[in-house]
Amino acid sequence: MTSVSIEADIKITWPDGHKSYSPGSPEELAIIGVDLLVKDLGTQAARSFIDQLFEKHSRAGHSQ
Repeated sequence: MTSVSIEADIKITWPDGHKSYSPGSPEELAIIGVDLLVKDLGTQAARSFIDQLFEKHSRAGHSQ
């Protein structure tokens, strides 16, 4: 497994305020992404979107 580090400053603007994130790993970035998807799309739509991504990668032979 390859070790990846991320340097990013993510700023989110919602109608009721702002939020900042500084993920340092792919796992932290994924958590932020999933959290934003759920807040924006709702749980079921976010789950469907993520399932489509997993299916795409499974078909491409990237499952590990």
